[in-house]
Amino acid sequence: MSTISRTIRNLRKVGLKDAWHQMNYIGDTKAGTLVGVDKFGNKFFEDQEELPLRTRWVDYAKHDYDPSHIEPLWHAWISYTIDTVPSQDPIATQAPKRPWAPEVHHPNYTAQMGAYKPYNTVKPKIQSWEPVAAPRR
Repeated sequence: MSTISRTIRNLRKVGLKDAWHQMNYIGDTKAGTLVGVDKFGNKFFEDQEELPLRTRWVDYAKHDYDPSHIEPLWHAWISYTIDTVPSQDPIATQAPKRPWAPEVHHPNYTAQMGAYKPYNTVKPKIQSWEPVAAPRR
C-alpha cells in the first residue's frame, strides 16, 4: 500500500478513470510511461520515480490474469532479468521463429478445471479389507 500523498499525486497524473481501473485491478495507483504492448494485448509500463523493484508493471488485457499470459521476453523484462524493452531489443526483433514455441498460447491451468489429472492403470498392491457380516437370525 502506498502513502496518501503518493496516491493523490498519481491520481492527478493518470486521471480518475485510470486511477479507478488501477485500484480495481492492481490495488494501487501508478503513473508511468507506456513502454510497449505484446501480442496478447497486455500493456507494459515503467516509472523510474517509483520505489526500487516497483518501477515496472503490466496491465493485463484479460482480467482473469495469470503470469503465463505474458510472452517470455516481456516476462524477463518485467522481472528485471533484462534491461532493454523487448520491442526495442535488436536481438529479439530479428530472432527467427522458435521451433519449440507453440503457435497458440495455452494458459497455465494449475488449480483450475482444465488441469492435467493423471490416472493410475496399475493394479493396487494393497487390497482394502471389506468386512463381511454374518446375517442375523
